[in-house]
Amino acid sequence: MRYLYTLAMYLATPLLMLRLMLRGARYGSFHQRWAERFGSFQAPAQHGGLWVHAVSVGEVNAAEPLIKALRQDYPNAPLVVTTVTQTGSARVHQLFGDSVFHVYLPYDLPFAVRGFMQRVRPRLALIVETEIWPNLYAACARRGIPMMIVNARLSERSLRGYKPLRGLVRSALNCVRLIAAQSRTDAARYRQLGADPARITVSGNLKFDMPVPSDAMRAGAGLRQQWGRLRPVWMAASTHEGEELAVLEAHLEVLTRLPDALLLIAPRHPERFRLVENSVRSLGFSLATRSVDRVPGPSHQVFLIDTMGELMPFYAAADLAFVGGSLAPIGGHNVLEPAALSTPVLVGPHTFNFEEITLTLIDEGGAARVEKGEQLGEAVLKLLRDPVKRERMGRIAQVVFDSERGAVRRVMTLVDGLLQE
Repeated sequence: MRYLYTLAMYLATPLLMLRLMLRGARYGSFHQRWAERFGSFQAPAQHGGLWVHAVSVGEVNAAEPLIKALRQDYPNAPLVVTTVTQTGSARVHQLFGDSVFHVYLPYDLPFAVRGFMQRVRPRLALIVETEIWPNLYAACARRGIPMMIVNARLSERSLRGYKPLRGLVRSALNCVRLIAAQSRTDAARYRQLGADPARITVSGNLKFDMPVPSDAMRAGAGLRQQWGRLRPVWMAASTHEGEELAVLEAHLEVLTRLPDALLLIAPRHPERFRLVENSVRSLGFSLATRSVDRVPGPSHQVFLIDTMGELMPFYAAADLAFVGGSLAPIGGHNVLEPAALSTPVLVGPHTFNFEEITLTLIDEGGAARVEKGEQLGEAVLKLLRDPVKRERMGRIAQVVFDSERGAVRRVMTLVDGLLQE
């Protein structure tokens, strides 16, 4: 099946090239790194390093505490971090600068994978969450490079998607030495996919060990001071197409009862910033943006966070946070960031990307679910008008967050074992 898969990848190469051209035209400097997608790049004159692959921003954020632990425990080992997306690349540079070598992951074509391996020659491969590339995995096995999937998660939707290719996926997973799953549910799904049960362990979620910026609470308090400490403020974070309209309609409902309320809205993808800005203005809201105004004034009803990597201070400043990707069938985004800052959480019905932690937060009382967009305004209003409940939800959310920490050290113990072998 891998030969058929490889043939399909070669047949798809013209489409991949077209996509690169379109993105290059859209994002300017993007085209300067095309060659990396085909395994051609200038690598540092060092080999035997530790390689971490994190597909995009969310995975890079999850990997942050692990990468820092690797740097601390193995200070002399070169670190290579690969991503697939441009935003993931930007996040790597924002977090680590030149202390790690970043390169885009090559397409899963034999010659591209071979070029990547010859230039990087890693000692260990750590794949974050769910990235199964048959040719890449086989290349690691042939070269004797131990591979580990860390923070491994597999939604029910992804499991169904992989099932038609189960033989190919099972073959790829046989190349993996260890799978450190986020939860028992994820571990069970990897077993259903064909992974060897003896190679699967449950280590917990790395995102619980993410560093909470020491100045986030202080910065949040500073923001509140600027726009009014007693002003009702709610946040809609990591929103997708189809969700912003529901959020804005909810805010209209909020404003009928709380006319001085402020909505902070942060679209998930930067290419949608301008579109969301136009939508806000077309509905008649008074708007400020992070890129132009920096902070909202007393007369602004909506504040668009059109920058990347700045959510934490705004989570700290908000009275509550709706986490996007959950009204649309995306699967939801990271509920741990607001939880870490004692901010009550609202989510929609689609949270399969963070299934267990979202359910835990809801069951314990640190989060609440709305089943459809029409219910969002009422849910926001109830919480904005009930400070006692908000305080209780926020306290519970942080307790849940703190109780689950420790995944990084468990993963590092597994990494130490592989390297010692």
